[in-house]
Amino acid sequence: MKTIKDIDVKGKKVLVRCDFNVPLSEHLEIKDDYRIRQTLPTINHLLSGGSAVILMSHLGDPKGIRKKDMKLGPVAKRLSELLKIEVAMAKDCLGKDAENMAKELKPGQVLLLENLRFHNEEVTNDEEFAKKLASLADIYVNDAFGASHRYHASIVGIPKYLPSAAGLLLEKEMEVLSKVMQNPKRPLVALIGGVKISTKIKAIEKLLETADHVLFGGRIFEPILQVKGIMVGKPWPLEEIVEAVEKIDITDPKIHLPVDAVVSFSRDEDEYMRKTASGSVRSEEDIFDIGPETSELYSNLIKEAKTVIWSGPMGYFEKKPFANSSRAIAEAIVRNKEALKVAGGGDTVAFLTEYGFRERFDHVSTGGGAMLEFISEGRLPGIEALS
Repeated sequence: MKTIKDIDVKGKKVLVRCDFNVPLSEHLEIKDDYRIRQTLPTINHLLSGGSAVILMSHLGDPKGIRKKDMKLGPVAKRLSELLKIEVAMAKDCLGKDAENMAKELKPGQVLLLENLRFHNEEVTNDEEFAKKLASLADIYVNDAFGASHRYHASIVGIPKYLPSAAGLLLEKEMEVLSKVMQNPKRPLVALIGGVKISTKIKAIEKLLETADHVLFGGRIFEPILQVKGIMVGKPWPLEEIVEAVEKIDITDPKIHLPVDAVVSFSRDEDEYMRKTASGSVRSEEDIFDIGPETSELYSNLIKEAKTVIWSGPMGYFEKKPFANSSRAIAEAIVRNKEALKVAGGGDTVAFLTEYGFRERFDHVSTGGGAMLEFISEGRLPGIEALS
C-alpha cells in the first residue's frame, strides 16, 4: 500500500477522503475540531508538493436528505482558519458547480465538497457515484481512518478508478494500532467500557487473546454478569450476545470485572445514588459508574502496564457524580510515564477532551468503530481498497 510520501503530486488534483464528522452546537458551531486538526499534516503535505486539493467527507447521517444542520460550511470556515488560506466550498459533492470548481482549482488551492451522505449512493457504494467523484481528480487519498470500516463509495469505490494512497493520519493510525496488537510492550492492559457490548464483542474476544489484562467498565460487563448468573432481575440480553458471552471464561485471571458499582434510578437522578456490590444491583436500579474499590484495583494494574489501550468510558461521565471512576482511571494512565497510552471512540475522546487528558495520551484515535474493527480483524475495507 502506497502512502502520499510515495507519490508525486505536483500539478495534480488530489481527491482526499477525510473524516470531518465533528460535533456541532445548536448554533452550528464546531464544538471540537480534533478530527479536522488531525488531517492538516496530509493537506499541508499535498499543498507543499504542488497539488490542488479536493476534500470530501460526511457529517452525521442525513440519509440522503440535504439537512441544514449537517452541511459542511462550518468545516470549510474552520479549515480556512487553520490552513490560513481560503477553502472554497462547493454546493454539492457532484453536479456542475462541483465539477466547475474542481476543474478551475489551481495548485496550492483547496476545495471542500458538500456532505457525501446527502446522496444515498455514497452509503450504497453506487458504482456510478464513485466514478463521478473519481472524475474530479487525478489521484485519490484516504485519510479517513474513522470511516474506513465502511463499504461506502468514497472509501472502497473510488480506488477502483484512480491511483490511490494512504494519507498521513491513516498511516499513523495503522502503525500505532498494529504495534499495540502485534508487538506490544508488556504488560498490555485493555480497558473496555461504554454501553453496548454488541459493538465490542469481537474486539473483546481478540483482546482476550492478546492482552495481559482486560478491564471491564461502563455497562459492558452487565450482560457478562447476567449470563453467568451473578446479576439477576434485569432484561435478558439478545441471543447472539448470550452466545458470545457464554464463550468467555470469567475465571480467566486476565479478565477483571467490577466488584462494585454506583447505581441510581436514572442518569438524571440527583436524590438517589448508592454504591453496591456489582452482583447486588436491584431490578429497579441501573449502573452508571464502576465503584471506587474497582477503580483502585484497576489503577493498580495500570501502574504496572507498559501498553494501555482504552475504548469506552467507565461510567456516564456526562454527569459529574458518575465521572469519578473514568477520571481516576485516566489519572492512573497518564501518571504511568513508561506506558504507551492509546485511546479511541467518540465517547472516550469526548471524556478525555472535557477533563483535559487528551493531550497526555500518546495516541487518540479518530475512529471508534474503525479502531475496534481493526483490533478484531487486523484490516479494514478502506485499507484493503488501497492495496
